[in-house]
Amino acid sequence: MLATFTLPGFPDAAPVDGLIGGGLIGLAAAIMLLGLGRIAGVSGIAAKAAGLGGSGMSRTGAFAFVIGLPLGAFLVMLAGGGGDPSFAGTVPLVIAGVIVGVGTRLGSGCTSGHGVCGMSRLSARSIVATGVFMATGIATVALMNAAGWEVLS
Repeated sequence: MLATFTLPGFPDAAPVDGLIGGGLIGLAAAIMLLGLGRIAGVSGIAAKAAGLGGSGMSRTGAFAFVIGLPLGAFLVMLAGGGGDPSFAGTVPLVIAGVIVGVGTRLGSGCTSGHGVCGMSRLSARSIVATGVFMATGIATVALMNAAGWEVLS
């Protein structure tokens, strides 16, 4: 955690960390768009890395991008003094990954492509997709909390 700023009712929130992280994501997306002429949608880049998509970047570049995502997160975790990255078991993570993969194909992109890059370009499709992502997430948490699976406490 970079700062000890808390929000009333949300003792575990890290708004300064989120602001810095969001700024870095936006900067990376802008550099990719302006420097490479490529939208930084992770699902399209991952498909290219796996040899499944027709992204405009090279497969080597796509592979480096995909490897850099968890590697960068790992380095930040180490720089921050460690942490416990095991928040879910292997089976739920694999199931969630498959569901997200199917959703990105159905939605013609992922949250990073639509939410960060598409909305910044005022893409109507991305604005609708991001609204659906948010509504689905809110509904899922509400249903899980109602079922007694405390997601937010």
